[in-house]
Amino acid sequence: MLKHITLPIIALIIWCNTAHAQLEVPTIFSDHMVMQRNQSIKVWGWSKPGDNITCTLSSQSTKTKASADGIWSLQFKEFPAGGPHQLTIQTNKKSITINDIYIGEVWLCSGQSNMAMKVGGVLDAKAEISSANYPAIRMFTESSPHATEPQNRCKGAWEVCSPETVSRFSATAYFFGRKLQQELKVPVGLVNSSVGGTAIEAWTSMPAQNSNKTLKPMMLDFASQDKEFNAEATNSRYQKSLARWEKTKAENANTKDKAQQKRLPRRPSLPTKPSAGKNYPSNLFNGKINPLIGYGIRGAIWYQGERNSNGKFSGLYDQQLNTLITDWRQRWGTPEMPFAWVQLPNFRALQTEPSEPSGWVNVREGMLRALSIPQTGMAITVDVGDAKNIHPKNKQAVGARLARWALVDVYDQGNQLTGGNVAMGPLFKSSQRAGDRINLKFSQVGTGLKSSNGPLQGFAVAGEDRVFHWAEATVTGENVSVGSKQVPKPVAVRYSWAANPLGNLTNSIGLPASPFRTDEWTDSQ
Repeated sequence: MLKHITLPIIALIIWCNTAHAQLEVPTIFSDHMVMQRNQSIKVWGWSKPGDNITCTLSSQSTKTKASADGIWSLQFKEFPAGGPHQLTIQTNKKSITINDIYIGEVWLCSGQSNMAMKVGGVLDAKAEISSANYPAIRMFTESSPHATEPQNRCKGAWEVCSPETVSRFSATAYFFGRKLQQELKVPVGLVNSSVGGTAIEAWTSMPAQNSNKTLKPMMLDFASQDKEFNAEATNSRYQKSLARWEKTKAENANTKDKAQQKRLPRRPSLPTKPSAGKNYPSNLFNGKINPLIGYGIRGAIWYQGERNSNGKFSGLYDQQLNTLITDWRQRWGTPEMPFAWVQLPNFRALQTEPSEPSGWVNVREGMLRALSIPQTGMAITVDVGDAKNIHPKNKQAVGARLARWALVDVYDQGNQLTGGNVAMGPLFKSSQRAGDRINLKFSQVGTGLKSSNGPLQGFAVAGEDRVFHWAEATVTGENVSVGSKQVPKPVAVRYSWAANPLGNLTNSIGLPASPFRTDEWTDSQ
């Protein structure tokens, strides 16, 4: 009797192992892919344990053997930009062929909804779509869900840029890649791994965050929320919310006069335990970044921060960004991998007070502070946001500013650009008291600082009492002098210190200055 029970089970186990031991590669290795030029190219996948694997990319061929757990990987020597190429991967019993491969510049593009926002939703979308004939630009959109443990298989497909496909592309990534392709004259691959409404801690690995002592209060807070989660009470609240929603929906259906219908919110969904959600630390890293590690990239661009501005830990954003960058660089094995982000734009009500601290301002400052990390850059966007829309439509400016940083700092192409080697907008450098005024010095000024319109605005000064007053400001070359009759002995300056600031300081090519402050007073919380 035991044999009759055991043999079918053994057969099932053998069948399952065989079924999952077929030759396979991550989906990022697929038709129309772009591989990174001038780097050794890693290819990996899965097969039957012990299988001999032969890979051929164009004229190069190399071999390896699958390990005992069925994993294999190999590397090709570096290729120059060009294509199309073909990649074949073979065992004795199976072969995979990948066509229309180009070698060029590859960038990982990640973040939340403003990175996920598609070309179909931008300014002048119709014209942008109709003119998008750039077959040398390709985008891979990673579509895996979040996960509580690191995954090794990604989902998605490469698409060639055309009027038929570009409406599905990440807009920020597309406009960034378009400028690079136009200037560098090489193929550009954009790997889009982004999810709306997500926090930076979800995109960073758990070990990296646990090793940063500064982040300990935040990590303990997450653990506490998870421990205190009450499934029964949560389900009870959900059922009541759902009943109210269904009642409103039914009432609206029976009300013929639309003006009398009640506003129907989004249908409530059953909350899950925090540690299972997409915004729990590392869950997006596990599902949507870890499977990509090893794929050759030049660098990464990042558009995120909106969600973190709403939390009680908004003042930690510089530490969080530093942790994410260091983590990704270590995992890709490139300690100086270029990395740039989009500083939060102007949003909400226009500034009325000299200083308006908020979580939005905290995150924006954290982004400025993170520029101390080597090989990083920032697109300053306080002039191209939308007061009433957290998803501003001018993604053309955002992509172009990220690309300018890359062309100047990564590709050393500044001499070929209008305005020369200016990578971004003016950045505060230092300050010095001079009687009843404070003199400020900036970097990234080009041939000199200026106002975008009329007299300089957005500057405020404070004395020892820490009360800020609007200041009068004048430009002299690379410097700005500020002062106020109400503050005879100024000790601190703030500029554009609000979610939607008034500042109009730019460099010689019209890029806006980043908001900044010279003090470190805790009243900015």
